[in-house]
Amino acid sequence: MAMKIRTGNRGRWGVLLLLFLLLLLISGCGKGGGKGDREPLDYEVMEEGQLPPELKTIIEEKKQAEFKLTYVLDGALYLVVGLGKQETGGYSISVRDLYLEGGSICLETESMGPSQGEEVSKTPSYPYLVLKLPYREEPVVFL
Repeated sequence: MAMKIRTGNRGRWGVLLLLFLLLLLISGCGKGGGKGDREPLDYEVMEEGQLPPELKTIIEEKKQAEFKLTYVLDGALYLVVGLGKQETGGYSISVRDLYLEGGSICLETESMGPSQGEEVSKTPSYPYLVLKLPYREEPVVFL
């Protein structure tokens, strides 16, 4: 006996509500020209030796592919962006902007590859960037 699952209108409304909330969250960090009510946020760029052991483990598990994550520990919020496996060295990630806008923490980053003619290591690399800031409850949007 096969069981049929019917979602009906209730399921459709749930999906539409979820999409609306996602759109609302994303629209909190505008990439438009106006800076509006942006509040710049202070942060510290963390070196590998400064990272909590648990966060190091998470990064190690995710480093093969591109990733973005948040991590909270002892009153601090860590924002992490990884480029995944790169065939050579010479790759880096920089912060374009970190600000609070529309009830969201917005992080804009830029990834860069090696310059033409730059001598780079021929071994694979796994570039990532870790920012530390005082804990905040707002959702984080990676741009």
